[in-house]
Amino acid sequence: MTDFSGLDLIEPLQRALTAEGYAAPTPIQAQSIPHLMAGRDLLGVAQTGTGKTAAFVLPMLQSLSATSNGRPEAGRPRALILAPTRELAIQIGDSIQIYGQFLNINSTTIFGGVSQGKQVAALTRGVDIVVATPGRLLDLMNQGKLHLDQVSIYVLDEADRMLDMGFIHDVRKITAKVPDQRQTLLFSATMPAAVAKLAHGLLTDPVKVEVAVQSTTADRIDQRVLFVEKSQKRDLLTNVLEDGDISRALVFTRTKHGANRVAKHLEQNNIRSGVIHGNKSQNARQEALQGFKDGKLRILVATDIAARGIDVDGVTHVINFDLPNDPETYVHRIGRTARAGAEGQAISFCDQEEREYLFDIEKTIRQLVDVEVDHPFHAQEIEDAEKSVARPKNERGGGRRSNGGKRHANSNGGNSNKKRRGNNGGGNTSNTKPRRAKNHRGNRNNNARAA
Repeated sequence: MTDFSGLDLIEPLQRALTAEGYAAPTPIQAQSIPHLMAGRDLLGVAQTGTGKTAAFVLPMLQSLSATSNGRPEAGRPRALILAPTRELAIQIGDSIQIYGQFLNINSTTIFGGVSQGKQVAALTRGVDIVVATPGRLLDLMNQGKLHLDQVSIYVLDEADRMLDMGFIHDVRKITAKVPDQRQTLLFSATMPAAVAKLAHGLLTDPVKVEVAVQSTTADRIDQRVLFVEKSQKRDLLTNVLEDGDISRALVFTRTKHGANRVAKHLEQNNIRSGVIHGNKSQNARQEALQGFKDGKLRILVATDIAARGIDVDGVTHVINFDLPNDPETYVHRIGRTARAGAEGQAISFCDQEEREYLFDIEKTIRQLVDVEVDHPFHAQEIEDAEKSVARPKNERGGGRRSNGGKRHANSNGGNSNKKRRGNNGGGNTSNTKPRRAKNHRGNRNNNARAA
């Protein structure tokens, strides 16, 4: 399928897609939308950035438009979308506004961390669609401000993260209040046993749509690891960010305090950045995210929970300042770049304590990550220790060492002739075939797609 016209979407939706410059459906949209418009339950397995939001929002809008009888009853929406984080809920809400701009469908987004006044006011006026995080939704239900007895379409987005964040009991409480006669959709980036069990209890004879192999990374992402002493990571970061090709980068840390320290360091080095994490107010988080989207901020520093659901076009680089201790988190992180046909780069810093994390990541993604040695802070002893561990088979071919990307001043007195595996002018000292250095940078997306 080459364009949206083949999906039998109503004219107002087609007009909205055209107005936003969306030309062709993504695979999950092309596979999901016909089943959803036929009323089927659906289990979708797809990474962030594959276009899954439009995959369920477009048929939802079409269905609600066909059955609309004016503004719905106060506090009784006809569709409910659950999201694990405020950022994701807001982005879904924005998508509903975009795709439904020519329809008389009302929606509101409900999340914690802000006053509930405006949210309650919207519910009182009556809305067709509620997008919500579980905690605030239950609060309003307990107050009698919101009732789910009219919900006919029920969506759980990023179910794996929902469970990771401990929302399983909240989800069950909410589900118990939704009518049994409904259409249910569950989307997840991965399908661990807990998510499969949840899906089995929620869905009736579902269609399964899977558009990406679980736990694999996009071929369009050039992945590199830089071995560095922990104490030198911040200096390495400023060095890396001297690269003019890094026009929009997400920098991930494991902790909130770590994110603050990185952001402060960047500020001290005259590098404008925003920071989002769980201790930031909702307004501060939204301001930082909007500045990043608008291009006012080149760098956004984030923790994993705060960044879940961030969907920003044109992210050229993902920098793992701290390697995650969960390989699936690595997959989620780097999936923020190389969206919709574009290419991107993932740069990971690895210190002595993170070597096992790297091992687990490579085992999960079934490939070796190229090692970049051409930077002033290369820690040879960490690389040597890492090499002593039996590595996973590289199923995608290629070697281990690379000097791809921007050249930096050599830390060894400028001696660029020091022998290294790869392509550093010193010959090949390894029995492994060096992987070809790649320069997959920038946003080369020439085919606009709905996000």
